[in-house]
Amino acid sequence: MNQTRRTFLRAAGASAFAGQLALPAFAQAWPSKPIRFVVPFAPGGSSEIIARSSAVEMARTLGQNVFVDNKPGASGNIAMAEVARADDQHTIILGHIGTLAVNPYMYDKLPYDANKDFKPVSLLAKVPSLYVVNPNVPAKNLKEFIALVKAKPGSMNYGSAGNGSAGHLAMEYLKMTANIFITHIPYKGTGPQLTDLLAGRLDAAAVGASAIIQHIKAGKLRCIATGSAQRLPQLPDVPTVAEQGFPGFEMTQWYGILAPSTMAQANIDRLAADAQKAMRSQGALERLNQDAAQSVGGTPAQFAQFIAQEQKRWKQVVDRAKIKAE
Repeated sequence: MNQTRRTFLRAAGASAFAGQLALPAFAQAWPSKPIRFVVPFAPGGSSEIIARSSAVEMARTLGQNVFVDNKPGASGNIAMAEVARADDQHTIILGHIGTLAVNPYMYDKLPYDANKDFKPVSLLAKVPSLYVVNPNVPAKNLKEFIALVKAKPGSMNYGSAGNGSAGHLAMEYLKMTANIFITHIPYKGTGPQLTDLLAGRLDAAAVGASAIIQHIKAGKLRCIATGSAQRLPQLPDVPTVAEQGFPGFEMTQWYGILAPSTMAQANIDRLAADAQKAMRSQGALERLNQDAAQSVGGTPAQFAQFIAQEQKRWKQVVDRAKIKAE
């Protein structure tokens, strides 16, 4: 082999080795710009509270701003479809019981595939559903509420943030368990629903604790039961649904981070690690505790397993309650 060819091969090998060394450095540079954290619901509900609490803390460890972008519409389907197509490596979305475990069974056709178009990152938090009535409703507890509904079937109503929302599921779950009938009025988001509930135009609702606990403490709404497994420290005098004659009943909303399936696994792992740090931070714990939310965290594999379990559970509820998109 002549000297010229040997020199060329050595130079080529050195260049390839340098390229291999450069790959991890490039990967470690992520994120290279602010991360867009899409919330598929209107402002004012538990989803936004959880997203903003985690975004603030994640920004500190990621070294880039994490900004929340509310994109409501079609029970979260619009935002989910948009993020499913995002390939900029800097767009994530708040996964939720409705978009992941209910919509796949409530809609005949979805503009996204909950299991193929996304990669689970981390389960952020769980929020117990609180069953509330406006103060004009005479029921002081769940037993009295059920008796009131049964006395005049169909004469009372309840509101939700939308068809297939967590509040809709929570009340339908209670209706099935207690064998009662109450008319459902869907709204376009938790905010508009709460406006009518506080004004007395709605009789009842099941709402995530984060969005409603301040109104309960202020006496503007009456909580007749919590969907949590145990009583909440923030509402120690309010018994759970299970305590009031329905053993084993539990209804919690949950929220986690999803990324488009095109996101690099190294970025997924980085996000998951930082999400866990964020949910364990003192700032996040204080904010979530104030709103009666439970910090969770966890790995992508753990979140994927949790989603699969919830899909199995809520498919049965959707089928039995005959919940369909309107």
